[in-house]
Order: sequence, then structure tokens, then C-alpha cells
Amino acid sequence: MALRRLGGLLGVICLVVVGVDVAQCGFELERMRLAAQQRFGSAGGEAVDAWRNALGGWRGLGEDEQLRRINDYFNRRVRFADDNAVWSQADYWATPMETIARGAGDCEDFVFAKYFTLRELGVAEDRLRMTYVRATVGGAGSGVSQAHMVLSYYPSPDAVPLVLDNLISEIRPATGRPDLAPVFSFNMQGVFVGGASQASSPVDRVSRWRELLLRMRSEGYTP
Repeated sequence: MALRRLGGLLGVICLVVVGVDVAQCGFELERMRLAAQQRFGSAGGEAVDAWRNALGGWRGLGEDEQLRRINDYFNRRVRFADDNAVWSQADYWATPMETIARGAGDCEDFVFAKYFTLRELGVAEDRLRMTYVRATVGGAGSGVSQAHMVLSYYPSPDAVPLVLDNLISEIRPATGRPDLAPVFSFNMQGVFVGGASQASSPVDRVSRWRELLLRMRSEGYTP
């Protein structure tokens, strides 16, 4: 997975907000489709159209059902592949448009696609966090772990979050995922260390996050 420098990221993950009004965030969907078609051909445009049509059906649903539908949608439609295979780079954060149009990505790309889709549907920013974890592999008692990213959903500020993961199809509370050890999480509000409920710092420096938002803007996203 493309999280090889997890320890180093803790030092530099001054990742966040660019002082924007998150309530106004959203995609210009036709512009996004055209960008996908231009870069990835007709198949890319059709993939964005399918996502856009699905969005229409998700808008009137409750948040629990939106979580389930979106988690299932991306887990079924996006093939897991590392960044070297997809983008010929060691570590690349793909925009949702790129992930949707290419139909492949690593764990971070699944998370960003789910996160921004839920934000497009109006899910509140403080309910969502992108969470870096150490994931135990090889079953119970295994001493082997790897860096991984999941999307966490908080029904209320102090609630146990639900975990949306590309590794398994079922959405489970964090207490039901003993294989995942949280390291830190982030959203547009800041960086949260461990299981903290308050951001420890606002993030304004992580270049990869800033670059991701800039590329999304060029594709029709207003943060």
C-alpha cells in the first residue's frame, strides 16, 4: 500500500484546511464528466456518469443507508492496485474523479472517493475523518501489520465511529475491528491524534493534501 512513510507523515501531516467554508463544497458534475472524458476517454466519462446517476438515488436516503450504498459502490467498482501500477508513482493521492474514471486505486483513493461523495450528499464534516491505521494481517495473534487508511464516520462527536474499509464489505464499529490500530485521522477541520475527539492542530501545510484539493478544483470541485 502507498503508506510507506506513515511515521514520517505524522511529523509532516500538517494536512488541512485552507480556511474555506466547507458548507459550500461540491462538484460541478458536468465539468467533472468532461474532465474524465478528456483524460480517460469515453469509458472515463461513462464511469463518472454512472457515479453521478447513483448520487441522484442516494440523496434522499438516511445517512446509514448512504454509508452502506457508497461503501458498497466503491468497493465493487474500484479495483485495488498500488500507485506504481496505476499511476507509475510510489505514492499518489488520486482525486475522486481519477479513481472513478480509472476504476482502480489504493486504500487512500477508496477513502477520498467515499469521503468526498458523502460530503457531496451533505454529510457533515465533523462526522467524517480519514484515518491512518496499522492493520494486523495474517489473523489473530499475528505480529505482522501494515499501514492502511479507512474512512471513519461518527454518528455523534463522542460515539464509537463506524469504519468504511475497502478490505471488507461490512461496515463495522471500530470496536468490532480489533485488527485496526488508529494512528491519527484528519478532515477539513484538522488533525486528530489517536482517538482524540478534538483536533490537535489545524493543518495547512501537507503538500499532498493541498495538491489534491488543487487538482480537484481544476476538475470542478469547490472545497
